[in-house]
Amino acid sequence: MSVPSTMKALVQKHDGYASDDQRSGFSLESLDSYVELSEIDVPLPDKGQVLVKVDRGAVNPSDIMFIKGMYGQPRRKGLPAGFEGCGTVVATGDGADAFSGKRVAFVTGRSGFGSWATYAVADAAMCIPLIDGVSDDDGASMIVNPLTALAMLSIVKAAGSKSFIVTAAASQLCKLIIGQAAADGLSAIGIVRRHEQIDLLKGHGATHVLNQKSDDFGSRIEEVCRAEKPLILLDAVAGQSSAAVFQAMGRGARWIIYGRLEEEPPLLKEPGQLIFQQKRIEGFWLSAWLAEAGEQQRAALAMQAQTNFATGRWKTDVTAVLSLDEARDKLPGALAEPNGKVLLAP
Repeated sequence: MSVPSTMKALVQKHDGYASDDQRSGFSLESLDSYVELSEIDVPLPDKGQVLVKVDRGAVNPSDIMFIKGMYGQPRRKGLPAGFEGCGTVVATGDGADAFSGKRVAFVTGRSGFGSWATYAVADAAMCIPLIDGVSDDDGASMIVNPLTALAMLSIVKAAGSKSFIVTAAASQLCKLIIGQAAADGLSAIGIVRRHEQIDLLKGHGATHVLNQKSDDFGSRIEEVCRAEKPLILLDAVAGQSSAAVFQAMGRGARWIIYGRLEEEPPLLKEPGQLIFQQKRIEGFWLSAWLAEAGEQQRAALAMQAQTNFATGRWKTDVTAVLSLDEARDKLPGALAEPNGKVLLAP
């Protein structure tokens, strides 16, 4: 496949992190403030890297935090955004020949040339060759959400817990977690903010779904925790509602934070529980977890994730698939729709 010299890309307009007075919340009010559609040179893959012709680029919450300068990694002005996607490898650097011509899911890693572009560069070690039966929509979100779901469920199982709690439970990630938990015989307790999400998640296999906005949420979460005795809280919110859930959990509970959807930091009303009930607060980052896991475990999780999609156990609920040209006008509105994933099709 011939590769052109230039390509379209949504490139970052800023370097580094946002200052305190530039922070604007976690939703995307406008794309213009952070990225712009540009024609740039197609990059060349370095040693151990591949060049991917992008079929789908995912838009994850972490992408929005990143382009706003509110993520754990600094922005790089002039380079395409987008952490994750899928496509076909059209060129390889030294040591990556085995991926030539393969359809892969990828995360861009250290290259800086993200998936919101016609072509992206990824470390070969962060690519997964896709099996037949996995669609582009599923392949574009194959790594971050599916592997996070399986990795966090492995933590639940290792803790010996038969039940666990997930916040922001209607997210694409949590729907994967809940569906797999039901298949594994685990009891998932979902926390949501909209009443209409309750039946949706019960249909995915959740044992309990509670609306944190309801008047009786405090008493209901205490009741459920007494009955189910969950040991693990998988939390994407990291706000006061999460602290209330953690307080209701019993001895030995672990609050595992992997995201932050509330701007106000949580306040622990009973910090003594950390001492006398041996509770713990910790973080989860997929990259670090995968680095610590053995190669055999990583390969097994990747194959399980693909098999789940290929057999229909998992499915990516897609709100919209937008071209790069449409993103400026349509991406903020599409992201505001609940319960689905937004993808870019360069």
